[in-house]
Order: sequence, then C-alpha cells, then structure tokens
Amino acid sequence: MLNAERHNLIIERLKRNGSVKLMDLVEVSGSSESTIRRDLAELEEMGVLKRVHGGAILGQDRTIEMSMVEKSVTNVQAKKGIAELAASTVVEGDCIYLDAGSTTFEMIDFLRGRNITVVTNGLMHVEELVSLDLDAYILGGKMKARTKAIIGAIALDNIANYRFDKAFIGANGVHLIDGYTTPDMEEALLKRRAMSLADETFILADASKLHHSHFAKIFDLADGVLIMNQIKPEEKSIIMKKTNVLEVQE
Repeated sequence: MLNAERHNLIIERLKRNGSVKLMDLVEVSGSSESTIRRDLAELEEMGVLKRVHGGAILGQDRTIEMSMVEKSVTNVQAKKGIAELAASTVVEGDCIYLDAGSTTFEMIDFLRGRNITVVTNGLMHVEELVSLDLDAYILGGKMKARTKAIIGAIALDNIANYRFDKAFIGANGVHLIDGYTTPDMEEALLKRRAMSLADETFILADASKLHHSHFAKIFDLADGVLIMNQIKPEEKSIIMKKTNVLEVQE
C-alpha cells in the first residue's frame, strides 16, 4: 500500500471512530509496525491526529462539536449498549436528569413503560419522552442549533427548581488529568449544575472519547460514575484509580 493510501486509510478511520489502534492499522494495511508508526508521526506533524499509547486520536479544534445528526450515526452500537446499561440503573419512582446528547437519547427507548419523572435540556429528548408517554419536563433557555440543547442563564436558573435521584450526563472528552470536558462552556456549566443537584451522577461516554480534552471542563472524573463500552484492561485499571466504571459486557 502506498504512503498516501495508508494516510487516507488512517484519516478515514479516525473520522469514523475518533481513534485508531496501531495493531489494527498494521493488520488492515498489511504494513509493518514501524511503517505505521512513521505514518502516525507524519500525520501528527500535520496536525491531523495526536499519538497516544497504542494508537492515535483525532486532532481537532477544542471548540468544535459535531451536530446531533452527526453524533447520532457515530459509534451507534457502542452508544446503545452504554444506554441500556445506564437505563438499568433507573428504578421505579426515580426523578432523573437526562442531558442533551446522542448517547443519553438512546437511553429513552430503554426507559419505556417506567414510572419515572424525567427532566431534560434536549429538545429531541423531550419529544421522544412524550411520544412514549413518559412524565417529562424540559428546561427553558436558549436552544443551541447544532446539538438541539437548551443552555444559558435561564436554563441554569430553571434547573435549580429540581432535585434528582440520578443525573445522566454526556461528555465529549474523558481525560485522566482534565476530567470530563465539552466544547461549549455554557453546556459545561449546566452539566455541572445538574451533577450538583443529583444524588448520583453517571457519565455516558464511548471509548472513542478516551484521552480527548475539549475547551470547557465539566467536572473531575471522581465526580461521577463512568459508563463505557469495553476498553483494554490496562486502561480500565488506570481509570478506576480515578473513578468507578460500569463497563458494557459485549
């Protein structure tokens, strides 16, 4: 495989998954490990990616965020597994906060028929909740067009009227030092406030979010239980030194 073909292969996989593993690239390209390492180094110099242990993650502007439509078609199976596990923690009579986001959106179908109350800042979420005849409230405030999330000062004031048994929060980045992050400061502030109003907080993030750090910090890893699809045992052991982890069994 030519150098340009390998680069295109790596970039396409990064765009699709958010991260790539060194040995997977060796196998799919039929190239040597040293060749792939050299490719990753070249692409890192170009600003396309960032090398991490065992592979690379997509290099990106810390303030850029995918739209809700783009998110909804990315890592779909992983998100469904995470959503199902998250929904299994909800018990009858719970009052929960459901953060705007594609993985929290996947939770809704698994909540069908439950006797619960849901508060959300997701426009798509409240429509789906109502369609399933679930008791639902939506926060007031400014709507963010790309993510269909309600944010801003009014939303922060509005959420103070509620108390939650559990809060389910989405995050764009899961980083050992920087904690949970998102590209938008207003969203980060609302997520942080929801956490402070909940007895328990769960962060829903697929493995492609690992080692990513974005513009606005939500809170530290220790401030909530991380629900994630399967990751390498060595990575899990490191994360578990910082927080509790619920891992989807595939």
